[in-house]
Amino acid sequence: MLKKFVDPLPIMKTMRPAGCLHGVPYFSVTMKQTFQKLHRDLPPTKVWGYNGQYPGPTFHVWKHHPIHVLWKNDLPERHFLPIDTTVHGAEKSQPEVRTVVHLHGGVTPDTSDGYPEAWFTRHFKKAGPYFSHRMYTYPNHQDASNLWYHDHAMGITRLNIYAGLSGMYIVHDENEARLNLPCGPFDLPLIIQDRSFRADGSLFYPSRPAQPQTAPTPSVIPDFYGDTILVNGKVWPYLNVEPRKYRFRVLNGSNARIYSFSLSNGAPFIQIGTDQGLLETPVRVPALVLAPAERADVIIDFSTCYGKTIILENDFETKGEKADPETTGTIMQFRVNEKLSCGDHSSIPGWLAPVPKFTHVDRTRSLKLNMRKDSYGRNIHLLDDHLWSDPVTEVPKLGQTEVWSIVNETEAIHPIHLHLVRFQILDRQPFDVDVFKQEGKIILTGPRAAPDLNERGWKDTVRSRPGEVTRIMMRFGPYPGLFVWHCHILEHEDYEMMRPYFIRT
Repeated sequence: MLKKFVDPLPIMKTMRPAGCLHGVPYFSVTMKQTFQKLHRDLPPTKVWGYNGQYPGPTFHVWKHHPIHVLWKNDLPERHFLPIDTTVHGAEKSQPEVRTVVHLHGGVTPDTSDGYPEAWFTRHFKKAGPYFSHRMYTYPNHQDASNLWYHDHAMGITRLNIYAGLSGMYIVHDENEARLNLPCGPFDLPLIIQDRSFRADGSLFYPSRPAQPQTAPTPSVIPDFYGDTILVNGKVWPYLNVEPRKYRFRVLNGSNARIYSFSLSNGAPFIQIGTDQGLLETPVRVPALVLAPAERADVIIDFSTCYGKTIILENDFETKGEKADPETTGTIMQFRVNEKLSCGDHSSIPGWLAPVPKFTHVDRTRSLKLNMRKDSYGRNIHLLDDHLWSDPVTEVPKLGQTEVWSIVNETEAIHPIHLHLVRFQILDRQPFDVDVFKQEGKIILTGPRAAPDLNERGWKDTVRSRPGEVTRIMMRFGPYPGLFVWHCHILEHEDYEMMRPYFIRT
């Protein structure tokens, strides 16, 4: 058992441009292997990081100010985590180490979106003439929001992100700047992830599931839950804070774990934003639920807590088991022991930003989340009963608005993410799963439930709960082309719970 609260919370460095290309800032980012101290009592851990840092440096960009990023792969030839070569895209014929960067939540052309099959690798003589870099352009034509960048390589996303390939990408705009929210050293990103370690400090990731016995070795596992929580790349860190308001941009960067965050002193979070930007009005949230890839923009007021310590806790039940307060039930510690460095003149405004409603719909689709067995007896999670390699079935038209009814017949929560677009959650409604499985008919068994108050902003990832129809609404654009939608439980995404979709002109 590693001792808690012995390491300070790291603050990721800010990514700096290397120069300009035709008047547009240009960044150069290299993926490297390094060894990093993740806890005081652990030997340095082998990780992969952007510019050799885990998590990667934070991008700070402004709305309508585009940037270029040259993503370079300087990783080893061999992966240090177990690769299942029976997974589509990770066959023995492919290089072991492949990467492609996706700006999660970014409004980007498909050529810069990080399509899973658009991977690149180092130039190895044995591997053949592969690209070792990609230049992407991010237009940043979107409102202030907390995005993140991470690996998206076909068949090994779960391993590459677990190895460390993730970082924050924050979009600012003038509206947000006028709101007088906590800023500067009082505005911090929190990337929350779970990991497991061996005694020598190395990352542990299972090489096969406990069942079925027929699974190959290595084998993809149904989902991964680590027994140790890291924030910004440190195990159970602490943060010294002043008695004032702080803004925290919280990301669930875990492979599969869902969290329900709360504060040990019973104080609420004041949530001001969701995945894709600010809410219309702040919402008091006693417990903050985030599935993998979801983000929340929150304010915590420590002004009356001087001299106290407060624990950020988690009490989400995973597979019917409560979080252990000694391990996954604890996230980090706030120590309100710093004197005010200056007056706290920040505020929490009553109005934040408009979230206009859609006025019409051009098409409605019903898409199910289901499972079936593979040839080894393992579960394959699917989107509408299709494999990745099946022909494209979702072909919306550029500029049209659609409602997707996501019908979850499985027993798991699936965080569903669509690339390129932002959407609004309309409602959730229970249905008879048995009838649906047997007859394909949706028999609704209860009223429609509106999304929680803190879900009523722009989203790009939605929790689809078992036995419910989750309805979301979005306009497809502003770019045509080939994108993907998928479950953001990384083990599901890697093993077929991902589909391409095409926006036609």
